[in-house]
Amino acid sequence: MRILIAPFLFLLLPLAEIATFVLVGREVGIGTTLMLVLASMLAGIVLLRVQGLGTLRRLQQTTAGGGDPGRELVHGVMIVVAAMLLIVPGFLSDIVGLLLFIPSVRDLAWKLVRSRMTVVSSGFRFSRGPSGYRDNRSAGRSSPGVVDLDDDEYSRENPENPKDASDRNRLR
Repeated sequence: MRILIAPFLFLLLPLAEIATFVLVGREVGIGTTLMLVLASMLAGIVLLRVQGLGTLRRLQQTTAGGGDPGRELVHGVMIVVAAMLLIVPGFLSDIVGLLLFIPSVRDLAWKLVRSRMTVVSSGFRFSRGPSGYRDNRSAGRSSPGVVDLDDDEYSRENPENPKDASDRNRLR
């Protein structure tokens, strides 16, 4: 059932955007409508820069402190989506884009997504259990298909005879 709804909405959205252009153009005039579209595009670019940099800064602070970066990652993605919705011409997409720039709306979306998400980054695996978020470094190493080597355990050269041509060809 959901599969049938998505293409229908994909076709319905442009028609709804065109209808809002016609309605707004009829009420305020074509010049003002075009200025509103240009203003929303500029607002999307400015808000992406301002809020995006702030989110990037918070993401760096969270990961440097060893915390769970999931919330800031989701906020960053939603800010990019919101900016794209504002940059694309259309009043309905602008409304959704402006809503996504409001931090409380992003927090509500994060609460809905958080339970379905596991963030894995550079050997750290954050998961939510009964005691809250925890770092499962050892769990990442025991996962099937994962080989975790320290710097002293890995080398591209053969330590016994590094310049032997047959050993170099054997690795190819």
